[in-house]
Amino acid sequence: MSFRTNLPTRLAPSILTANFGSLAEEIAAAEAGGANLIHLDVMDGRFVPNISFGPGIVAAVRTATSLPLDVHLMIEEPERYIGAFAEAGATGITVHVEATRHLNRVVQQIVESGCRAGIALNPASPIESLREISPFVDLVLVMSVNPGYGGQQFIQTSTSKLRRVRKLLDEFNPTCDLEVDGGVDVHNIGDVVRSGANVIVVGSAVFNDRRPVAENLGRLRQAAAER
Repeated sequence: MSFRTNLPTRLAPSILTANFGSLAEEIAAAEAGGANLIHLDVMDGRFVPNISFGPGIVAAVRTATSLPLDVHLMIEEPERYIGAFAEAGATGITVHVEATRHLNRVVQQIVESGCRAGIALNPASPIESLREISPFVDLVLVMSVNPGYGGQQFIQTSTSKLRRVRKLLDEFNPTCDLEVDGGVDVHNIGDVVRSGANVIVVGSAVFNDRRPVAENLGRLRQAAAER
């Protein structure tokens, strides 16, 4: 049974696996290749076991592209930094349900900052935690790997979780985007889209030495459209 949504499928290359020595060129290649958003994974070394970058890199990326910036905060107490990332040029800000005590307040803070509000679930996070907050957000992100590092293998049960989240969103917030992040490539993107996801984060499947960025994006989009 297909849970494919009527919302448009959008590809969001993650710069986590891009070459930071030529980041502007990598982003330009992704934009020219048809990327819909640029995904930025912010890690604090506490909520996840890695450190990536802060608002300064988001501001630099903002100068390099006109695409929406999808900022994913894998940090504890995200409420301390919402304003800084909004000012840096974030279009949307996503926080994890476990990362703050007062999720509804943080979602309101994101909206008041002028950004689209998103919430994220780790692989073991229960879907039920979405029920009360889902009417108030623009995006739900399902992690299909354990967050913290790029290049991990897709957790196969994630498609089942996507279907269940899409069913919940169809009940409480049918226009809400469903995003998936982690291990998506040409071999599984079709299943991911058929399971209800419409915003697809792609990292090493786009930024790699095997093919040009534009070709990788084209292959992913073709595979996503297959029924």
